[in-house]
Amino acid sequence: MSVGSSLPHDGALLHVTGAARYADDIALPANAVHLAFGLAQIAHGMIDQIDLSAVRAAAGVVAVYGPDDIDPMPDCSPSAHDEPLLAQDLVHYLGQPVFMVAATSHLAARKAVALAKITYQECDAILTIDQALAANSRFETGPIIWQKGDAKSAIEGALHQVSGSFEVGGQEHFYLEGQVALAIPQEDDEIVVHSSTQHPSEVQHKVAHALGLGLHQVRVEVRRMGGGFGGKESQGNALAVAAAYVAHDPRRPCKMRYDRDDDMMITGKRHDVRIEYSAGFDAAGKITGVTFQHLFRCGWSLDLSLPVADRAMLHADNAYHLPHIMIESHRLRTHTQSATAFRGFGGPQGVIGIERVMDHIAHHLHEDPLSVRKTNFYDRSGTQTTPYHMPVEDNPIAELVAHLEQSADYENRRAQITKWNQENPILKRGIALTPVKFGISFTLTHLNQAGALVHLYQDGTIALNHGGTEMGQGLFLKVAQVVAHEFGVDVALVKITATDTGKVPNTSATAASSGSDLNGMAAQDAARQIKTRLIAHLASTYEVAQDAVRFEAGFVHVGGQRFSFSDVAKMAYFARISLSSTGFYATPKITWDRMAGRGRPFLYFAYGAAVTEVVIDTLTGENRILRTDILHDTGKSLNPSLDIGQIEGAYVQGAGWLTTEELVWDDKGRLRTHAPSTYKIPACSDRPDIFNVELWDRPNAEETVGRSKAVGEPPFMLGISAFFALSDAIAQSAGAQTGGGAPYPALNAPATPETILRQVLKVAHD
Repeated sequence: MSVGSSLPHDGALLHVTGAARYADDIALPANAVHLAFGLAQIAHGMIDQIDLSAVRAAAGVVAVYGPDDIDPMPDCSPSAHDEPLLAQDLVHYLGQPVFMVAATSHLAARKAVALAKITYQECDAILTIDQALAANSRFETGPIIWQKGDAKSAIEGALHQVSGSFEVGGQEHFYLEGQVALAIPQEDDEIVVHSSTQHPSEVQHKVAHALGLGLHQVRVEVRRMGGGFGGKESQGNALAVAAAYVAHDPRRPCKMRYDRDDDMMITGKRHDVRIEYSAGFDAAGKITGVTFQHLFRCGWSLDLSLPVADRAMLHADNAYHLPHIMIESHRLRTHTQSATAFRGFGGPQGVIGIERVMDHIAHHLHEDPLSVRKTNFYDRSGTQTTPYHMPVEDNPIAELVAHLEQSADYENRRAQITKWNQENPILKRGIALTPVKFGISFTLTHLNQAGALVHLYQDGTIALNHGGTEMGQGLFLKVAQVVAHEFGVDVALVKITATDTGKVPNTSATAASSGSDLNGMAAQDAARQIKTRLIAHLASTYEVAQDAVRFEAGFVHVGGQRFSFSDVAKMAYFARISLSSTGFYATPKITWDRMAGRGRPFLYFAYGAAVTEVVIDTLTGENRILRTDILHDTGKSLNPSLDIGQIEGAYVQGAGWLTTEELVWDDKGRLRTHAPSTYKIPACSDRPDIFNVELWDRPNAEETVGRSKAVGEPPFMLGISAFFALSDAIAQSAGAQTGGGAPYPALNAPATPETILRQVLKVAHD
């Protein structure tokens, strides 16, 4: 009844009216204190002296904590236990927390930290990929190498070869709601933490460990976030631990919220990467062999860099069958912010690498890049395997791209663009169609599980809780639709309650695009258990077969009789039938050996494709996206309107990563783009003037909830089409048609106006 309906986001009205409650909106008791970190001002060195006397004397200051005041020092790392709450002796990056201040207000704490006097014995900092390589500064003893076949021999024996190297920048999450946590002590050493986090159980673990408590003594609650994008998977740990630590012993509520500048200086971003490639191919552009080298700049701590870099390797094929391939991945340690999860989790870096190869091959052969891409698509036989030896069984990419090619009028528009460029000497247009194949599941196998709790009340209303978190993507509503569908009632009867580790324990992060897959199936399991009890009771009471009991449109049909759903709930209560149940789901079919690079790390793939048309000014490098057409595979969508919103937002964010969003560090390790004034996310005016989005509405071949597919991360990579449309425009600026006759415009990302202009001049003069 509810599944598949285009219902508005459950919090939409609350969002636009300002009535939605976020962590920062929770009313504080009168004795609450506010925290702020004092940050290191060097990238690498020893702390010599810390003079906090002026800090302690500042107005409103309640307490000051330096590295010597906390023993043992809590760890905030999600992986390798290498992230102390405060720097101890050694500073690892400019912006690392060194001390913290508790004050009567947020402003008082912020003012106080500025009064600290800290001296350092500064050391040489490793800031760049080249510096890390020279120093052999890395997180593993050497590169991780996965291979299928003999790529080197295949390249050497090929009719044609191309090779190259390009830089792909990082990306700031720039969630609207910054990092925030509130810790409220309870009786008997218990504590409640309200955190803007995608991973409540991780926060629970870190707080419990910091305070020496059992997990049952720490409850973490998350009602909603104002955006996350991966930046709230691990980066919120420090705030929650700090607030809980200060709140625990004096038994006073404690809150910590980063200002935007501090947020950007302290927290990790998307990994930037250098991608080096070599490819061999035949006269049609079909790849016979390819090699990649991924050089990831990971920052000062391990964080989530290993699985991020792994996922880049897992998506080095994108939608293409590569019979011979070798991928070599370096995870380099630098004295910068610890790079972390970001929408796509390494997948976009892997995808753009192979798309660059396709574009370069097409240029070499003087062919339309789309033709080369189609030549290399996986077929539908189910026998072709990925570089990690997983068969690609459900593969609609050729059919999907053909549909988009026709609906977007690609061939005709490309011809028109070529003609237009011949007639316009300054402004040049470009167009590109790029596909996406994205694997869905956590690559850490044990994370592929979820729980849910469903209560049916006597009046027929339903309370729902699960381990997923709502960050604006519509997860809560989708799961509520699943439960409503099971009971055959309106979704308005389902109350979505805040994510709470005290209700559903041991949860995974809301990440890897698995929120609906995991939590929807768990909630469905819980609802079906209750429904099974109701059916058995009604069938017995009214002496009908169980298959004669149907739940439809708010009523329950029992043979020839009909009862309201609320009446059935009341009947079951008086008959002492349990109306509450927990549900559980574990993703099937997952097997993975990361060191060998073999197995089935994903349950299924989500597909999509985008056509983007752009225009550039060859005198300035300024550019605009004119039109975008998207066809994206969501399986049988649980909520088409929410999915279209996710696709639109993901595309714009992906295009922003590759065009406008530039992170700049100086030679001292200071992030210079640490505010909205210096870091440009896409604005409303940057969206395409014409923006067409269509869903590829075909059921998932795998048994997912409602036969739907994930939609959080896959469409992010549709923004790659904007990058290669810019590359096409640059090539055509030199008089080339589909790249022929001009040097290859080897763009780095982000393709800012400066970068575009540089390449326009290069192809014009080379």
